[in-house]
Amino acid sequence: MTIPKETEAEILRLHFVEKWPKNTIAKQLSLHHCVVERVLINGGVRQESFRLRPSIVDPYVQFIKETLEKYNDITATRLFQMVKERGYTGGVDHFRDIVARYRPRLSKTAYLRLKTLPGEQAQVDWGHFGLLECGKAKRKLMAFVMVLSWSRQIFLRFYPGAAMPYFLQGHVDAFSYFGGCARDLLYDNLKSVVLERRGDAIHFNSTHIELAGHYRFAAKPVNVARGNEKGRCERAIRYIRDSYFKGREWTDLADLNKQALEWCQTIAAERKWMEDRSQTVGQAFEIEKKSLLALPADHFPAHEMTLVRIGKTPYARFDLNCYSVPHTQVGKSLTVVATLDTVRILDGATEVARHKRSFDRDQQLEDPSHIEKLIEVKAAAKQHRGLDRLSYAVPSSRALFEKAALHGQNLGGLTTGLLKVLDQYGQEETELAVQQVLESDATHVSAVRQVLEKRLREKGLPPPIAVQLPDDPRIQNLVIKPQSLADYDNLHNIGKED
Repeated sequence: MTIPKETEAEILRLHFVEKWPKNTIAKQLSLHHCVVERVLINGGVRQESFRLRPSIVDPYVQFIKETLEKYNDITATRLFQMVKERGYTGGVDHFRDIVARYRPRLSKTAYLRLKTLPGEQAQVDWGHFGLLECGKAKRKLMAFVMVLSWSRQIFLRFYPGAAMPYFLQGHVDAFSYFGGCARDLLYDNLKSVVLERRGDAIHFNSTHIELAGHYRFAAKPVNVARGNEKGRCERAIRYIRDSYFKGREWTDLADLNKQALEWCQTIAAERKWMEDRSQTVGQAFEIEKKSLLALPADHFPAHEMTLVRIGKTPYARFDLNCYSVPHTQVGKSLTVVATLDTVRILDGATEVARHKRSFDRDQQLEDPSHIEKLIEVKAAAKQHRGLDRLSYAVPSSRALFEKAALHGQNLGGLTTGLLKVLDQYGQEETELAVQQVLESDATHVSAVRQVLEKRLREKGLPPPIAVQLPDDPRIQNLVIKPQSLADYDNLHNIGKED
């Protein structure tokens, strides 16, 4: 229980001046006697003086003291469970007061105010700003923040996550914004920077080492649980939450980042500079820019790269969405190279597809040229399958196609028409009709139909029933040879003779 300072002062006055006992003070001030006891102990009264009668906790006091000395940050609730397992029968609320009485007091640490030279240091961190809704997908909205320690100039940009590619891109964007790079960059012990740490022995992330080597800066993770060592960035993130993000309206990530850039250049840059309040942060930044390391001619390649396998359909699956590729890439392993704006798909070093990136999910993003080419190939394949079927079922059709080609006729239309005739009239009738047409100069499907319809009229038969087969190549391309029914006729005749 926390009480006002005025009440603490009154407790001490009543005890030392008026000589009131603990319980009298508690009764008069409407406080629990344990609260009064705690204030008096903190005020210099020996706790042994309050032991007027035995307590059920007495047998466990030594255990409590030893446990608190060994594990000073152990919670009173956990310690209560431990003594309860050892036979303690008291309540948890009173036990908490007992633990507070014996818990060692930690001395407060004093910190020196850190000062740096212009261009010497920058501090980097992520800030979590809720969720980013992209259609059906929800992603973490993360703010990449870099602060120049001397001028306090802020760089702010939002990304749909805190993955390594976004972390690298944040550095590239920040260095471009500042027009240079600080000599030292301070970080928390992020996995993007530190893979493993044992005291001062640090195993750095190899990709981050490449980034540092490219821009010639030194990566310096702060000590564990020492956020004060990069307090400028911590305060900057709080400032961003209050001054920039609260109540802000934006349409998408690009709009949010556009507003963030304007905020960095105006409101954040126009605040007073702490080292000299007659100047602004922006003015101090113009001085510090001269001391930053010059940037290399090329940017560090901060992109996502992953290997994908193209299955039976011409699409590459990447980051919850499917991106089309040419049909010739089916069955291959391709490389996806992605930025915040673009998804490039490579076959070796050759780019085979490029798409605008989507952060939605379950989307099918297609290049119209890929689909058109696939349709053309499928149509050509369908025509070839049709020719094969006609060649097998209607042998005379080969000569008809040769004759039609000499006349410049559309062979695709002829193929489609003959297949429909074959489905309607059957193999034997179609073959006879094609043979008869070949005796004339006609090469059109209509001529074949005229012959078939004439034969039906001569036989006094009705027109055939059109059969619509399922759109399944196993059925559409199936050819069945008609079998002779003479055996059935013979059996029928034998039955009559008997």
